[in-house]
Parts: sequence; C-alpha cells; structure tokens
Amino acid sequence: METKNNPLLCDPNTGICEMPATRGDIQKQDIIASEKPVKIIYFTDPICSSCWGIEPQLRKLKLEYGSNFEIIYHMGGLLPDWSYNSGGISKPSDVAHHWDEVSEYYQMPIDGDVWLEDPLHSSYPPSTAFKAAQLQDTHKAVVFLRIMREMVFLQKKNITKWEHVSQAAMKAGLDLQQLKDDYEGNAILFFREDLNYARNMGIRGFPTLFIADNQGNMETVYGTRPYATYEQALLIIHPSAIKTTYSKDWKSLFSTYPSLTRREFAELADLSLETAEKTLNQLVENQELKRLDTKNGALWTRE
Repeated sequence: METKNNPLLCDPNTGICEMPATRGDIQKQDIIASEKPVKIIYFTDPICSSCWGIEPQLRKLKLEYGSNFEIIYHMGGLLPDWSYNSGGISKPSDVAHHWDEVSEYYQMPIDGDVWLEDPLHSSYPPSTAFKAAQLQDTHKAVVFLRIMREMVFLQKKNITKWEHVSQAAMKAGLDLQQLKDDYEGNAILFFREDLNYARNMGIRGFPTLFIADNQGNMETVYGTRPYATYEQALLIIHPSAIKTTYSKDWKSLFSTYPSLTRREFAELADLSLETAEKTLNQLVENQELKRLDTKNGALWTRE
C-alpha cells in the first residue's frame, strides 16, 4: 500500500497513523515519577486503526509484565474535522476501503462500512469522553475505550453520538451523569492538555509509546510492532523486570479480558490463528462463548 501523509490512512508497513507535521522535541523532564518502576506513556486515538492493531501485544504485555509498569493513556486528536484534503482522503467514504485493507493486514476485525453508513465527523468527541472517564476512574476509562473501539471497528457505530458513548459508559460501569457533566466541562480542558502535551512531545502519529523509568531514561516504540519489540524496550529500561507466568486456558483469559479477537486469543494463548479460531468456535458450539461476526472477522465474548 502507498504511504500517505494523512492521519486516517494508517500505513500497515510502518504501523503508523501519521499526523501531517512534526513539532517539538521529547522533553524528558515531562516524565514524572510513578509508583511502579516503569511508566508507559501511550498516545492514541479512539479511531486509530493501527492502535487497534496493537491491542494483542499490549494485552500480553500487561499479563506478562503488568506488575512492572503502568500505562498512562493520552489522546492525540487524530481527526479534528474534515476541513482538509490530503493523502487522497477528503471525505469519510474515502476511509472505508482503507480500513478493510488494514483489517486484513493486522488480522484484527475492522469494518470500514461505518464510513459509508454513519460516518464520524471527528475523533474529538470520543476522545473528550475518554478524558471524562479518566477523571472518574482510570481503570474503567481503559475498559470504556476498549468498548468504544469495538463499537466503531466492529459494530459500525458512530461513537461521536452520545447514545453510543453512554451505552459504552454504562457497560464499563461508569457514572453516566458524572461522565456527561465532565464531558461538557472539565474533560474539554483535559483533552486540550493532551493535545498540547502531544505537540510538546513531538508526536508524529499513533500509536506512540514512551517507555520510561523514574530517572527519565526512555525508549520509544513508534507504530505497530511485534510483541518482542515492546518487551525488549521494557527490558532495556528495566532489565530486572519480573516476567509473570499466566494461565493460558480460555477461561482464565476471558476472565481477564471479556472480549477477544482471534488474533488476541492466539497471541495470549500461544496458538496459531487457525487453532485459535477452531478453539473459539468450539466454545461457541458448547455455548461457552458468543461470537459477533463482521465482514472482516469476529469477536468472541463470554456468555
């Protein structure tokens, strides 16, 4: 696929949803102290397809090394609006086929038809909603972000609409009234701070992860990479990191992550994609799991 300088055209070869310009430099003094030895500063966006592509790697990293680090999520502002025309993209329908292509490349289900049926005008509303969720509960905010991503990538739901945001919030266990109050108030400023922070850190695209210790030593992982890349960066920063052995049976994995794609299950259970899908489908037949089908793959959830 041709590399294009447009944030919505994520290049699968580099694994990056790249912004039009680079500004600023990484400021190590911005890395503040953490209770854990390592902090991962993650710049992302709810509609970043390359960020969806690293969900399997991040989920495995949390299982194996989660006691060593915490992830701090920042929103980068992938799509302010449609007042531009670059990289062969000028309207929502231009994104549809591209999402279908990257879905196959990342082996993660993405249905690009949302851009034909109910296109998003911006990624700012769901980003602001995420910041509102963070103000309430950082763990639930991450669950909320995952649910919104499943909605837009698999269910073709326009997550700029409050009806879908509120549905995701309730599923994540958030206080809906508090979320709405913050969404219309403090979260707007909170999101603006994220955008300024991204500029100051010189963010060029998503996903970008800064893996740092409390002394300011830092490794950067830019774009979608194999699991070993994230593990290596973590071990460079914290060579004494303790690797946890986790249970790889399906019940344990689905207890930790209530929804998994084929690639996620394969990554976490150390199975081939073919064996993973066969196992998941057998569990559906046994009425242990439910399967949500899309034109580019499926999502399995606990009954």
